[in-house]
Amino acid sequence: MSEPLQDLQDLAGRHIVLGLTGGIACYKAAELTRLLTKAGATVQVVMTEGAQAFITPVTMQALSNRPVYTSTWDAREGNNMAHINLSREADAIVVAPASADFIARLVAGVTDDLLSLLCLARPRDTVPLLLAPAMNREMWSHPATQRNMAQVQADGAHVLAPASGAQACGEVGEGRMQEPEELLQGLVAFFQPKVLAGRRVLITAGPTYEAIDPVRGITNLSSGKMGFALARAAAEAGARVTLVAGPVHLETPQGVTRLNVKSAQQMLDAVLPLAAAHDVFIATAAVADWRPAQLAEHKIKKDGSGQVPQIAMSENPDILATVAALPQPPLCVGFAAESQDVAHHARQKLQRKKVALVVGNIGPATFGQDNNALLLVDAQGDQPLPADGSRAPKLALARALVADIARRLPKA
Repeated sequence: MSEPLQDLQDLAGRHIVLGLTGGIACYKAAELTRLLTKAGATVQVVMTEGAQAFITPVTMQALSNRPVYTSTWDAREGNNMAHINLSREADAIVVAPASADFIARLVAGVTDDLLSLLCLARPRDTVPLLLAPAMNREMWSHPATQRNMAQVQADGAHVLAPASGAQACGEVGEGRMQEPEELLQGLVAFFQPKVLAGRRVLITAGPTYEAIDPVRGITNLSSGKMGFALARAAAEAGARVTLVAGPVHLETPQGVTRLNVKSAQQMLDAVLPLAAAHDVFIATAAVADWRPAQLAEHKIKKDGSGQVPQIAMSENPDILATVAALPQPPLCVGFAAESQDVAHHARQKLQRKKVALVVGNIGPATFGQDNNALLLVDAQGDQPLPADGSRAPKLALARALVADIARRLPKA
């Protein structure tokens, strides 16, 4: 997984207590600390005795630039109450890795080390506890562990669920701690306002590919980045998100259900049965307007005559207009990727397709880029995003657009 963009400083001003318990996944905590600090957070590391068998406090101190705490009786605290002071200073306590033993002791309220003690002593209404379990697949699936996971969540902890994959013991299965980049995304998402909690959002993203013959086709330069950023932002905002993606090479955002398609017709076939069950439909995909009327059975070859083959074209279905015309449509948001006169063309699209909002942008200036400038066009007028007309990271724009869409929804 590539490193996530850090220029948003998503955790600026946040103070994170990062707890490490005994497990080989401690090596990932070093990278997690680096990513947290790059995202703007300050990180205070607390380690159990077991954790110190896998990674040293020296390493964690160097990465966090703060002294590491390992003992309940640490005399550096003036009142000798590290468990009180550390928990009161935190915006969140993150335990990564959280071993089966540590989770069991949290459930039982056993506090025989500093980390479990400060978790118990934290102000539960203001200092959230996030757990990233890490253990062998048999340990994870054991009924005792599953009972403990249910109880610790009932007690108020938030679980960053483990992934399935190769484990240090040589086995393969669930229980592997999430990668540092995934944990960072999970923590960032935790802090985002849940303006779409309980809502269902359907998004299309990327280009479509319209085949001419078995080896050639018609497509465009859309990278899908804006649509994927919107999927991530909507999921961060608490929505259940379904992403219908054209042919792109992007990782699926956390918590998002992804359906892969190629052509415009395939995209419509995926979207139409789902649309009515969603609260919002965001048509970010750059759908080809036309397709070859017939698919050649074999590759079309040059014959040396210099004659260009004539390819008859058919108009593709209009996915956004089709959804907007449903008897009970979701709130429909369209995108207009233009090369000129963005406001004019976006308003025409708004009126022609009878949707609530069209988001305009200059396609050639944004395809494949990590930043963009948008123009929000609705019945009331035009609004640039950002407000000063400058460019901004697509994820920042996506979060602002999600907040705007949430304000347009009727109260649940």
